Amino acid sequence: MAKKAFLAGRQEFAALYGVKPTQVTQWVARGVLNYDHAVIVSGSPYWLLSFVRSFGEMTPRAKGLDEHLLKQLAASQEPGAWVRSKAEVPPLVGLQEATALFGLSTQQNLSAVVRQGRFAPTDYQLSGSPLWLLDTLIKAAPEIQARSRSVMWAVVPQVEAALKQGRYTGPGSTIIPRGSAAAKAV
Repeated sequence: MAKKAFLAGRQEFAALYGVKPTQVTQWVARGVLNYDHAVIVSGSPYWLLSFVRSFGEMTPRAKGLDEHLLKQLAASQEPGAWVRSKAEVPPLVGLQEATALFGLSTQQNLSAVVRQGRFAPTDYQLSGSPLWLLDTLIKAAPEIQARSRSVMWAVVPQVEAALKQGRYTGPGSTIIPRGSAAAKAV
């Protein structure tokens, strides 16, 4: 099984620097922060924790990092690795990718199954979102299928291959602007 990379979503990033999550969004909008060191899963960025811990030193005005919280976040993701490149992050799956991976018609049904604990245990819980290593879901698929009474839970080979090869372009593969950012994009 692939080793997990230490990651931080928007909420964790903000907490590490003692700001609100909206501040992280503002950093992106102002060009202080970008997604070069983030993987996009279910339409949300998850930055490499190795990048996040040094981010405060790279900004024009240095920002202090909460070292205690950093240790707690890394410990919550053990066993993990301090990776330096997105290429080192094994394929990740959120609710949108899992919906496509299992050929489900709506993410809503999958969300209910996850909430009820009838799905594979998550590898990450970041910024309020469940995330899995692709390997975790592929390995769990037969058991998930065996417990299901109404859904087939068959892995779609094309989606699995695209996720493994880093060429997945389905739902969740990009960040869709919302709010004022969406208005500017039109």
